[in-house]
Amino acid sequence: MKNIAIVEDEDEAAARLTGYIDRYAEQNGQKFRVERFNNAVDFLAEYKSIYSVVFMDIQMPNMDGMSAAAELRRIDKTVSIVFITNLIQYAQKGYEVDAVAYLLKPVKYYDFALKFRKALGIYAMNEEQDITINIASGMCRVSTDKLMYVEIVRHKLLYHFVDDILEVTGVLQKAEDELKRYGFLRCNQCYLVNPKFIKSVNGMTVRVGNDELAISRPRKSAFMTELANWYGGGYSIP
Repeated sequence: MKNIAIVEDEDEAAARLTGYIDRYAEQNGQKFRVERFNNAVDFLAEYKSIYSVVFMDIQMPNMDGMSAAAELRRIDKTVSIVFITNLIQYAQKGYEVDAVAYLLKPVKYYDFALKFRKALGIYAMNEEQDITINIASGMCRVSTDKLMYVEIVRHKLLYHFVDDILEVTGVLQKAEDELKRYGFLRCNQCYLVNPKFIKSVNGMTVRVGNDELAISRPRKSAFMTELANWYGGGYSIP
């Protein structure tokens, strides 16, 4: 059973979404547990990384949905966010918080079903690749599918995502033990790289995304062999 959150201050709009979720579940043979929050402040205060999809109204008192989504992304980079709005120009800012879709009020079932199916599918792909990282305020759920590389600097681990950098206290060996099953490779004592983001290897450097990372001489041979095995499909997720 998947958990769904509705963050909506209007009772009628929240009831409509709940009814649509029930209808979708019946039509598709699925089960969902739905929680409704009247405002974004309460939602974030009680938040646990258990949700597959969050339906987030943009225009709410105290904290708007866009600001709430930005806060949510700091602790959960995996959950699918679907914005609910009266005005399309607000929804178009959703890329800033990696929203998967938006719905215009009054929400119609056909549009809802399409966007809900998309949100569930994206979450399912992320769920297969997600890990939990301990941060100062608690825990953060992230998808390794969006993680380019991990860097250690003075006992600080920097997780470089495609759209963010997460800094935590830790050791690279522990991160390597967790990420190796997802294909991550160590190119020297400072970096773990996600091979899917490697653009090129030139001498003693590897280009990951837009960054050039050093390859240590002791690791060069093993790194190139492991990279070749990865390209050849020589790794699997247990």
